Amino acid sequence: MIRRHTTRGAVAAAALTAALVPNAQAETSIDSIEQTLAQLQAQLVAAQQEIAALKNENAQIKEQVAATGEAVERAEHEAAARGPSWTEKTSLGGYGEMHWNNLQSKDEIDFHRFVLFLGYEFDEKTRLFTEVELEHSLAGEGKEGEVELEQAYIERDLTDTQHAQAGLFLLPVGILNEHHEPDTFYGVERNPIESAIIPTTWWEGGVGLRGALTPGWNYNLAVHSGLKVPVSGSSAFLPRSGRQKVSEAVAEDPAATARIRYQGIPGLELALSGQYQDDVTQSTGDRARAFLWEAHAVLQRGPFGLRALYAAWDIGGDQAESFGRDEQNGWYVEPSWRLNDQWGVFARYNRWDNAAGDSTDSKFRQIDVGFNYWLTDQVVLKLDYMDKNGPTSADDDRGVNAGVGFSF
Repeated sequence: MIRRHTTRGAVAAAALTAALVPNAQAETSIDSIEQTLAQLQAQLVAAQQEIAALKNENAQIKEQVAATGEAVERAEHEAAARGPSWTEKTSLGGYGEMHWNNLQSKDEIDFHRFVLFLGYEFDEKTRLFTEVELEHSLAGEGKEGEVELEQAYIERDLTDTQHAQAGLFLLPVGILNEHHEPDTFYGVERNPIESAIIPTTWWEGGVGLRGALTPGWNYNLAVHSGLKVPVSGSSAFLPRSGRQKVSEAVAEDPAATARIRYQGIPGLELALSGQYQDDVTQSTGDRARAFLWEAHAVLQRGPFGLRALYAAWDIGGDQAESFGRDEQNGWYVEPSWRLNDQWGVFARYNRWDNAAGDSTDSKFRQIDVGFNYWLTDQVVLKLDYMDKNGPTSADDDRGVNAGVGFSF
């Protein structure tokens, strides 16, 4: 009996143990799930907090962006109200050239000129143009050079195509008078016609109009101070000697200049200019009505270039006639060939006479041949040979010129 009960007890204990083991495992699984859920809930809460923080940060960024946009818009409105700054309204430029002349008449090196350009835009319609020039490096008592005001005028737009000018300006005559930067023409020295006949560089003080007529055609009109030529001596009635340069200039007899120009075909310019002055002596001699007319052509076709100009004076009065200077004229023709972007060669034939009214031979003839070498578009080296023949052997001259020029 005792053994039977013992056996039954063992069986019951084994059964109870078998029943309790799964229950313990189930309780362990539930605890694990609860811990996992708790962790997930904590992560969810953290994610929600992070999302809320990001939303708040995003709202702040949007506010900052909106504030920045408003500030930029206000700044743009203020800038528009103020207009461009003075630096945006101001323009600076200039040019310079140094020459070496190894001729029969002289052997010298000279920084011929330095010119500084300053412009200013007052508003969309009103501008200022100025140029100050220093010639021959040094100016002052006993020095070779001069400081000169070459341009100082106001330009006002009347319409999109019509403009008014007032002040000191370069006259619209010839090829070089308005545009004579050294990188824009061949030869070390400027051609003698636009020196002896047209007294380049030639500026006067007055008022003017310029504008377009029809497509390709434009005009210039100006009323301004005039020449005051000497009436005696070797320089009598020479136009170049009559420039007053608007320096306390006598203004008893003003002058008027007009030009019509055609530029309707790319690479071609044709122009005709005229000037009239009632008395080029400014009442210091016999009344001498003077009329200048000039015609020129500029052609550029690929590498080939051609410049040609004719100019003539007709000066009245017995005094001018007595010097043979009642008639003065000159012309030149200049073909050129651009070998490439850097090299260009030219030849120029010049002929002029400042005493064409005299029966004696007073003609000058000059041949120039040489080349330009552009280091850049605005920096040029020049070398040429000049051969000049005058009415007498004392007027003859020949030799080599070299130079360097730049503009900016």
